[in-house]
Amino acid sequence: MERPMLTAETREGVGKGESRKLRARGFIPAIFYGPRSQPIPLLVSSREFSKILQTEAGENVLIDLCIRKGGQEDRRVVMVKEIQIDPLQRTALHTDFYEVSMDEMVTVEVPVHLVGKPEGTKMGGILEQIRRTIQIECLPGDIPKRIDVDVSSLKIGDSIHVQDIQLEKGKILAETNYTIATVVPPVAEEKKVAEEVVAEAAAAEPEAKEKEKEEEEE
Repeated sequence: MERPMLTAETREGVGKGESRKLRARGFIPAIFYGPRSQPIPLLVSSREFSKILQTEAGENVLIDLCIRKGGQEDRRVVMVKEIQIDPLQRTALHTDFYEVSMDEMVTVEVPVHLVGKPEGTKMGGILEQIRRTIQIECLPGDIPKRIDVDVSSLKIGDSIHVQDIQLEKGKILAETNYTIATVVPPVAEEKKVAEEVVAEAAAAEPEAKEKEKEEEEE
């Protein structure tokens, strides 16, 4: 699969003031680093970076990063290691690019996607997803966008664990007995509702007694 390409320029200025100026000009401050590379402060186009994130579905996207310094260019394969997001405008404030080697293993968190409608839900059971990501080790080119887990055969009380998942390429690092999804009996939900009703009644009891006392005094 062809990797998206992103152009980055080296930057000299650092600090909050300089970062604000860059964002006002339509750029995002960034940092490039890796196990065998010195950190390099960069700036990238906010529009181009956002376009890559929106176009490439899933996480762990590999990017061909073209680093320009003066009249020279240096291309590296990177992953987005971290993004700082503005909590109000939901725009990127800063990003970390981590260099990877295509022939060396990486450790990543991959989303888990449940597929199918469990048999148990047809009898009133409730499907609960316990784990939403799984940590795996694989080559960068083999990183799956997600791991599909078929839950259609689950009956009430049945569960799927990490040991039930098979990867074509790569190794799952999570404990094999970790539960991915389970179908719980409907009584579990009813019990939860009953507990909430009891809690509400207990909370209202002091107020009711106080009101009763006031009426007696009158």
